[in-house]
Amino acid sequence: MKKEALRLKNIRNIGIAAHIDAGKTTVTERILYYTGKTHKLGEVHEGTAIMDYLPQEQERGITITSAVTTLYWDNHEIQLIDTPGHVDFTIEVERSLRVLDGMVAIFCGVGGVEPQSETVWHQADKYKVPRIAFVNKLDRIGADFFRVMDMMVEKFGVNPIPLQIPLGREDGFFGVVDLITMKSIVWNEDNLGATYNHISIPKEYEKISHTYREKLFEKLSLIDDQFMELYLDGNAIEESIIHNTIRKATIALKCVPVLCGAALRNKGIQPLMDGIVRYLPSPVDVPPVQGKNPQTGELEYREARDDEDLTALAFKVVIDEGRKLTYIRIYSGVLNVGDEVYNVNIGKKEKISRIFRMHAQHRERIEGARTGAIVGIIGLKETSTGHTLTKTKPILLEPMEIYQPVISIAVEPKRNVDQDKLLLTLQRISEEDPTFVLRTDEDAYQTVVSGMGELHLEVIVDRIKKEFGIDLHVGKPQVVYKEAIEKKASIEHAFEKLINNITCKGWISLDVSPNGRGEGIMIIPHIGEEHPVFPYLTTIEEGVMEASNIGIIKGFPLTDIRVNIIDASFNNPEFARLTLKMAAYEAFRKACMEAGPVILVPIMSLTITVPNEFLGDIISDLNGRKCQIAHLSTKDKVTIIHAYAPLTKMFGYSTDVRSLSQGRASFTMYFSHYDKIENG
Repeated sequence: MKKEALRLKNIRNIGIAAHIDAGKTTVTERILYYTGKTHKLGEVHEGTAIMDYLPQEQERGITITSAVTTLYWDNHEIQLIDTPGHVDFTIEVERSLRVLDGMVAIFCGVGGVEPQSETVWHQADKYKVPRIAFVNKLDRIGADFFRVMDMMVEKFGVNPIPLQIPLGREDGFFGVVDLITMKSIVWNEDNLGATYNHISIPKEYEKISHTYREKLFEKLSLIDDQFMELYLDGNAIEESIIHNTIRKATIALKCVPVLCGAALRNKGIQPLMDGIVRYLPSPVDVPPVQGKNPQTGELEYREARDDEDLTALAFKVVIDEGRKLTYIRIYSGVLNVGDEVYNVNIGKKEKISRIFRMHAQHRERIEGARTGAIVGIIGLKETSTGHTLTKTKPILLEPMEIYQPVISIAVEPKRNVDQDKLLLTLQRISEEDPTFVLRTDEDAYQTVVSGMGELHLEVIVDRIKKEFGIDLHVGKPQVVYKEAIEKKASIEHAFEKLINNITCKGWISLDVSPNGRGEGIMIIPHIGEEHPVFPYLTTIEEGVMEASNIGIIKGFPLTDIRVNIIDASFNNPEFARLTLKMAAYEAFRKACMEAGPVILVPIMSLTITVPNEFLGDIISDLNGRKCQIAHLSTKDKVTIIHAYAPLTKMFGYSTDVRSLSQGRASFTMYFSHYDKIENG
């Protein structure tokens, strides 16, 4: 057991996440190089990054799919996931964070906390993932390490504790001061930063270094009482005690250690690796995974131990060379080739054919995997994203949140003979990507696919052409609308049907009223107050939910409605399910017709960085697009505009914003919520 405990203690399951273009994949490539996993530096801008292995990633210079690898540093095994930074691929970050124990959040030294940084940070908050921060690109013009920390406090309300400060600014950046050892670290240029020297702190940085070391100790004193006693005694504090205090505080989510560097110039990576093993948790440092017993509904826990029953979560599915590869995280127990596992979500058993340790798209075949492992599995034919696998003691782990698509396109093959192949391909892609939705429009004889944004669908269309060899006709992007109501309405409705010469009747009384935006359909039964034992509540709810799939105005799904089921009755128990379901279906639709139905459009959160001389033109254009400006913030010669924009008005915006600012403005846009727009 001691050997097993030590093995688990030396595992780190971590993700690297950031806003697009913060240098996340460049950091990952340096980590691979310095840990000996690769022998040549991969570069994003050259399309040679190991972790960006899809052709679409190499062409665009961005990460599209999360990639897993295993590497070793200081006798620790690190299972690392590099995640996308573009908002269209947020599901990749979501499902990675669901199974990780720690995270490295990377911030651009110039841009600081950018919109997708916030999204990623809040995803990590949701899963209570401890994290450390790395401020990258300190060699760029306008980089400011201390401003990024101020932004972290302002945007996240966290307690960042700098463990380093930079030496030099912008293109004069040449190293860092380690505030724990009070030594400078300077990297050697002649061997791609693989070696570095610890030297004395330059005289001009001595004062600021001592100031920030004092601030570090003050913050640790406020977090840890034992550290406060040592600090107030005034004696020298051992480095091991400082590291242990930081580790405890990081795992308890009381602070975020901050390191810095410039990955493209090969500076700052080795101390970041030290920080990962020193401060981020192992599988035994995080609380035991919890889930519901599918039989009793009671909460149960699984300890991170090999002698516990298998508990694993499938978090990603890839169709590779026609075979389904399922990525899983093992929280407890052992899994071997040939084992039979039980899928708790679908109530079926499946057999493990092969197990792989993954290195991006490369696979190393292994015979078994133990607690703490992240591996690829072949043989799980029906297992999908978010499913729980066990052996003898079923437990249902909480699945990850799946985001709703907001944009659609119609696709059809250029050759009729490819029609069946196209449908099979689209089904495979939708199995890989839960945010990609496939629908066949029978009335228009069209295949309609929906996704998270224009780039998301563009990448999928590109994959269909290049990977599967199907040439497509692609329709113009269409917004995925929804419908809601604005008023309250009450209705009583009876459904009658003659069955076997007997009139069967179901009667229902309900009212509908607007629910809060983003709250969805909420059904509140009141029947129990009149009839304590009413066996068909579920049937009535099914009728309401089926009716909500087809809206009143244009047939878009209904949402954000509160439904009170007041009373219900039936005259024939044998056909009560049918009559009550139809009564509920028709009653809900009639009530919504009377309740002022409206169409909702996706509202996007828009952040634009624009030079001040173009501010007036940009704001005028936003007003013309019916955007609501939330606030403006000015920094030096640029203004950052935060606005909410209806997606219907934002197609082609990238071209327009470049035209209005002579190519000098930049923007990011991601889905925020659904709402109506006047005269939309």
